[in-house]
Amino acid sequence: MPLTNPWLAGPTPTRKLDRERLEERIHNLLSSQNMCVLATAGPDGPLATPVRYYPLDFTLMFTAAPRSPKMRNIAADPRVSVGVFAPLVGLASSRGAQVFGAARVLSPDHPEHAHHWSAFRWQNEHAERGRPLSEPPEETLVLVEAQRIVYTEHWLRRDGYAPRQHWRR
Repeated sequence: MPLTNPWLAGPTPTRKLDRERLEERIHNLLSSQNMCVLATAGPDGPLATPVRYYPLDFTLMFTAAPRSPKMRNIAADPRVSVGVFAPLVGLASSRGAQVFGAARVLSPDHPEHAHHWSAFRWQNEHAERGRPLSEPPEETLVLVEAQRIVYTEHWLRRDGYAPRQHWRR
């Protein structure tokens, strides 16, 4: 039987990418997607929530309603995991990242809020809601600064690299 991607057959390579190339691939993934699944832990167990995010280096940012279950969980235990993935067509296209870190909540008056807010594309949501772009919102930001990332890309096998790579801050 002919194989579309013969490099997927055979043993899985174990070679690691150098840090610079790995970071470039992670940045490409994080900046080319805008949805993730945020996993928190709460009194009723794990909670996985789809969230629209914006990246700033290795930090993922999103807004959330203060009384939402995810915000209650973050207040009780800020340790989170975030799954980011590209659309899957087949094994060769498998590409994603598991981001691990602690969520930080920045109120609009927090000294770091303005720095992060400048990278947050709030205009998209304002346009969707019919709000004027001349009035930027003052919303709480949630930041997840990656402490470690497990990056998966099966296309790496083609060049002799392991499809799962590990990054640590």
